[in-house]
Amino acid sequence: MSDTALDVTGWTCPAPLRDRPRVVMGHGGGGALSAELVQHLFAPAFGGDVLAQLGDSAAVSLGGVRLAFSTDSYVVRPLFFPGGSIGDLAVNGTVNDLAMSGAEAAYLSCGFILEEGVEMSVVARVAEAMGAAARAAGVEVATGDTKVVEAGHGDGIYINTAGIGVIPDGVDLRPQRVVPGDVVIVSGEIGLHGVAIMSVREGLEFGVDVQSDCAALGGLVRSMLAVTPDLHVLRDPTRGGLAASLNEIAAASGAGVVIHEGRVPVPAAVANACAILGLDPLYVANEGKLVAFVPREHADAVLDAMRAHPLGRHAAVIGEAVDAHPGLVVARTALGGTRVVDLPIGEQLPRIC
Repeated sequence: MSDTALDVTGWTCPAPLRDRPRVVMGHGGGGALSAELVQHLFAPAFGGDVLAQLGDSAAVSLGGVRLAFSTDSYVVRPLFFPGGSIGDLAVNGTVNDLAMSGAEAAYLSCGFILEEGVEMSVVARVAEAMGAAARAAGVEVATGDTKVVEAGHGDGIYINTAGIGVIPDGVDLRPQRVVPGDVVIVSGEIGLHGVAIMSVREGLEFGVDVQSDCAALGGLVRSMLAVTPDLHVLRDPTRGGLAASLNEIAAASGAGVVIHEGRVPVPAAVANACAILGLDPLYVANEGKLVAFVPREHADAVLDAMRAHPLGRHAAVIGEAVDAHPGLVVARTALGGTRVVDLPIGEQLPRIC
């Protein structure tokens, strides 16, 4: 072995240590690092009972009306991908966050951060995609802002959207309502968005064309609430995938969650891509799926309503909430074993939304 000392100053770790004094990519990944950043830095700084909800959107009362209010930023690379673009994501992502509170999305704001030198034709394509997605979702982009940063200080286009919508009477969707016996339903095949982004970003081919599942879920949620307003919680499993959403719900509710791996709908293309790359489909991002915790007595009717909707035709019961192992998510494997499905530290695939 050489006596020359190794220079490790440029080395990076895919799962960075939580005690690092600087921001790392994992802080934006929707996993444990993101949760710690919010809970230990932002929440104490901002305070407030509404922020303490820490849901996909905040439920607030204003003038006697219950509103859902949400904001999100989009930094996806590349800007255009099979099945969508950053423009579609910016609309559908915020609409979906509102829908997870049961709200009918009404108005969006839109903030563009443009890098000097980006082609106007690219900006136009993104804006047109946003407009089409908003019309399809039944929302209006009511206000906005534009900033430009110097060349080299951005990545073409970043977008922030915020949205408001009205929560119907009798709807109360939050993880604290989850009780043992609740049935866990996922609305369709998971992992498509993350694999679609990875395929174009890295130039990988998996034998079939994988399309992002990017879609607005407001109509699907309406069909579920039409069966019963007594749904307990909804989440759209974006960053961190299905695993992150289930862990967040388990931690907030104090209930344990058991899922059956064989019942989780994973399309063959996603399964093959994850097998090749050593990824777990449960942690791969989605942009047009939801997971629901439903009282057992309503589960069959809700599942039927979901399967009757175009965005829920592959909906499946994948597990239940239980008394055992409170706050933890476990998976029953095809071999009859059990494994813990933990909250990811960062994110398997960065910059997916």
